[in-house]
Amino acid sequence: MGSKIGGQELEKELSGVNLLPVDAGETQKVAPVKKWTIEDSENLYRIPGWGEPYFSINAAGHITVTPQGDRGGSLDLHELIESLKSRNIGLPLLLRFSDILSDRIERLNACFSRAIARYNYPNVYKGVYPIKCNQHRHIVESLVHYGKPYQFGLEAGSKPELMIALATLEPVLNPKNDQSEALLVCNGYKDKEYIETALLGTRLGHKPLIVIEQLEELYLIIKVSRQLNITPHLGVRAKLSTKGMGHWGNSTGDRAKFGLTIPEMLTVVTELEKVGMLDSLQLLHYHIGSQISAINVVKDAIREASQIYVELVKLGANMQYLDVGGGLGVDYDGSKTNFYASKNYNMQNYANDIVAEVQEACEEANIKAPTLISESGRAIASHQSVLVFDILSASEVPCQPPQPTGEKEHLIIRNLWETYNSINEQTYQEAYHDAGQFKEEAISLFTFGYVTLKERARAEQLYWACCHKILTIARQQDYVPDDLEDLEKIMASIYYANLSVFQSVPDSWAIDQLFPIMPIHRLDEEPTNRAILADLTCDSDGKIDKFIDLRGDIKSILELHPLRYKKDSSSPEPYYIGMFLVGAYQEIMGNLHNLFGDTNVVHIRMNPKGYQIEHVVKGDTISEVLSYVQYNAEDLFENMRRRTEQALQENRMTIEESQLLLQDYERSLRRYTYLVSE
Repeated sequence: MGSKIGGQELEKELSGVNLLPVDAGETQKVAPVKKWTIEDSENLYRIPGWGEPYFSINAAGHITVTPQGDRGGSLDLHELIESLKSRNIGLPLLLRFSDILSDRIERLNACFSRAIARYNYPNVYKGVYPIKCNQHRHIVESLVHYGKPYQFGLEAGSKPELMIALATLEPVLNPKNDQSEALLVCNGYKDKEYIETALLGTRLGHKPLIVIEQLEELYLIIKVSRQLNITPHLGVRAKLSTKGMGHWGNSTGDRAKFGLTIPEMLTVVTELEKVGMLDSLQLLHYHIGSQISAINVVKDAIREASQIYVELVKLGANMQYLDVGGGLGVDYDGSKTNFYASKNYNMQNYANDIVAEVQEACEEANIKAPTLISESGRAIASHQSVLVFDILSASEVPCQPPQPTGEKEHLIIRNLWETYNSINEQTYQEAYHDAGQFKEEAISLFTFGYVTLKERARAEQLYWACCHKILTIARQQDYVPDDLEDLEKIMASIYYANLSVFQSVPDSWAIDQLFPIMPIHRLDEEPTNRAILADLTCDSDGKIDKFIDLRGDIKSILELHPLRYKKDSSSPEPYYIGMFLVGAYQEIMGNLHNLFGDTNVVHIRMNPKGYQIEHVVKGDTISEVLSYVQYNAEDLFENMRRRTEQALQENRMTIEESQLLLQDYERSLRRYTYLVSE
């Protein structure tokens, strides 16, 4: 069965080639070329699927951002980038829109409120933000601020995250028990110091729920709570039998990394009952993985967890909370399917199913319904960050045949000319194989000395010209043979991007996570080039060659515009690419491959006059990244000074050259690790 090339109906004309035979005297009718519109760009880049209600295209062909969704104003992303550049804030640049965080929290709470009202659920929802999703201070502080009206809490998965939570989450005290209405869920591995710190947090007015993930933690908690004379609020994390999906499908089951099996949970109940602390067991927690793409997995998990909750109540535990963990997905490709980069449900479906299942289980068992908790980090944080970077240059496959020499050429070149001239709709598949065979023969003949370097160069030019001609025909076909499936990728241009994949989008490299990627301007023009993106690192994995496509598919190329070059310059005009929905995990998981550091970060907030820049967090300088690997910038500079002095003494360098080198060296140490466009 054939496969569609490029995922789109692309070029409709074949330059210089008649695709259909024309009878003598007959005039061939050429269909008028349809003008490219911003609607075409919206469909090509799937913006309505992944971008609503925050991203769209304006009449100028620029991406616009509406951080408050349907309720607020918008701003032109291209104009914003130009404005920031005029403030000497260079690319690559991470934009954070704090109003989107506010909107995401409001939407999540509104969905649970509607579900609670719909099913007459007799308790409330209290969400917590898992700090691991993005630990940056301004984000956590914004979430705490925006979450106050909803008693929105935090989840800590490590001791450092617990330090953040205790110092950031403001206790809004309940007069009945002098404890915060916002919850602090304590997950992850725990030592004595972790447990002591969490328990002592209750003295500040926090309500830490310490989740037992391993049996050893139970005995340590009992010991420490007795020493401090503080009654703990405890939870247990269950290893559900329900299987997750995608990259994190193994977060459940008997061999999952975290959580207790059913026999272990019963041991917790027994041990707590022995020491008179069964009333402390108040929460059941589970986690079936991040980015759950299918709603049936959500349903199966909450159904199983609800029954465990009911049974814990029957065993005498003072159960009050059911924490459904994370997993609420983000539709990265806009397909609304159970593809791993999408989800086949919306936020309201998610809330409805959780509330309905818990309600049903508790009603049947005639027990009090719990306070519902979720740890939806990805769904809250992803949309608020946009990474914008510029394209430095492009490498394109030569598509024009060489000029005829007028002389008799080597047989292999004559064969390639014959193949090139014979390509049409009927012969393009056979011609592809012939051209490939002749190219390989040319290389073999060159290796044995029968073809010169110039002849090999002409053979390769002809091969690529054949491929271009074949691809142009193939793009007009609904389906083409499988053996031409990779031709689009083979012929793709390479656009060199001013970023490090390993620093800014490590999930793209590590787990093939798809993110929406597209130009942020020129969207009223047809993007006629097909390309992959290569980053600045000296690593063959430093590239992006998988992009979102129609209906839960992946394409190997991205449609981009040809670069425009300044007059009398080899540098292209600015061409900006945006990578969207990168606010979860990417910023904190980046590494220093080739010592490319953190990017510049700008926090934007809307106001009645348009927008304001809340915070600017400057990216790493070269001096700073060198310090991460134990180099001292002053020592390095002093070493360079000594070496220039030695070169001067030996007359290998002039004084002007030595000063220029030292000035460049010292200036570079203070500058951004990324490149600066001319």
